[in-house]
Amino acid sequence: MADFTTVSKTEEGTRLLRWFLRHYPAMPQREFYRLCRGGQIRVNSKRVRGQEILRAGDAVRVPPTVAGYATEKPKRSEGGDAFSLSDLEMLRKCIVHNDDDIVVFNKPAGLAVQGGTGIRKSVDKMAAALFPYDKISLVHRLDRETSGLLVVAKNHRAAQSLAGQFQTKNAHKEYLALLCGDVSPKYGTIDNYMIKGQVFDTDTRLNNGTGPRPQRAITEYKVLSNAAGCVSWVNFSPKTGRTHQLRLHSALTLGAPIVGDALYGGNRKINDSLAAVLKTNNLFLFAYKLTFQHPSTGRMITLRANVPDFMLPVIKFLELKMP
Repeated sequence: MADFTTVSKTEEGTRLLRWFLRHYPAMPQREFYRLCRGGQIRVNSKRVRGQEILRAGDAVRVPPTVAGYATEKPKRSEGGDAFSLSDLEMLRKCIVHNDDDIVVFNKPAGLAVQGGTGIRKSVDKMAAALFPYDKISLVHRLDRETSGLLVVAKNHRAAQSLAGQFQTKNAHKEYLALLCGDVSPKYGTIDNYMIKGQVFDTDTRLNNGTGPRPQRAITEYKVLSNAAGCVSWVNFSPKTGRTHQLRLHSALTLGAPIVGDALYGGNRKINDSLAAVLKTNNLFLFAYKLTFQHPSTGRMITLRANVPDFMLPVIKFLELKMP
């Protein structure tokens, strides 16, 4: 007896063939089309050809003969990156804003923004699967270890507008970070130069005419609170967008690396009571606020993201202030 499966919201916009290959990845396409021609595969009781676009709530008739083609292995996208339907559902639940031009995610720590060699799943590939009929484009980045707000364009016009805003810094980002150390002074502007994971007071230190020129890096910061005599809860507002800028400014300029930052010393010894609460190796750097001009309406939008679950016990234990 045939089984009827309801299309989920995550799968809306997917073509029928792709839907079957996600659920039954070992199924030959010739077998799929043979079943369509014979009327054994149907959508909402109607005969199909195989390229129909599915909508949330559609009832797909699945012949019992295809059950053997199911597998627990991750499905592969057309780009070769492996991710499962549960991965897509996870990312869909991270959406904090969605319209015809943009989608904004509260990206979890550990998820890469852009695919590449050795990266099994990434926001760009998964967003393309969630919105298969939009032209997904990245317009800014977050480190893989950093959690928080990430805006993605869904068409060329939106991509151009947003990319320009992030390049000119008309788009404004704010971060929260827990630092290993008592930061002093309590507020200020860091203005120096970076190159290859190093920080310099001027751009002439390595500029001998033969190597790459250091890039200016500017960050405004404010200490929101200190706790346990060993950590600082800091609000960062970067004015430039250098690689690892906030991590380097924390560790090398303020002398207080971000908790969980194995690359720049954020695993230094902290007191035992706080260590017992952490229970995670995640980086305590969170892009919590984002302001930009909507590419279509021209209105300024300010979005805020919920603090990641791994940070909540520490915030509660230390009684940290939220901005």
